[in-house]
Amino acid sequence: MTAPESHPQRLRVAHLNPNTPTAFHLRPGDQPRADIATELGLDGLTRLDFQGQVRAEGRDGWLLTGKLQARVTQPCVVTLKPVRTDIADDVRIRFTPHMPDVEAEEVEMLDETLEPLGNFIDLTAIMVEALSLALPEYPRAEGARLDDVAPDIAAEPAADTRRPFAGLDQLLKKEGGES
Repeated sequence: MTAPESHPQRLRVAHLNPNTPTAFHLRPGDQPRADIATELGLDGLTRLDFQGQVRAEGRDGWLLTGKLQARVTQPCVVTLKPVRTDIADDVRIRFTPHMPDVEAEEVEMLDETLEPLGNFIDLTAIMVEALSLALPEYPRAEGARLDDVAPDIAAEPAADTRRPFAGLDQLLKKEGGES
């Protein structure tokens, strides 16, 4: 079997065999993972693996099915401590040349797995998008609670927030007197 790094990261649709599924396996090295982590605002991305297949669907469509696995490190939303998360997500995308007109005023997308079919299927872009969608929105360190932080916020005086224009009249009188 060929090493995962040597597999193509973009598939030319015209070269895909409609009778046989095309397997893929992406496992980016250290530098590409670091670039992806930077792009997604992650503290770390120690593992990233995306494998699956693309097969013909109908007369002119293609179906990509795959499995995304990753290990990410993000800052805790409460304490900013590093939070490591293992991700295992199934990916399913249908490519079709018959997409609804997105320029119309109202477009109702019935199937969120539907994508327009171009000349290429960019596996790297699909992998990065699937990872970004699978990330925890609010990662929390074990035992971190929002109420641990709330007392500091409550201790601040609330006078400025209740009367944002307090003292404006004094400032206007002062400016008027100097002119």
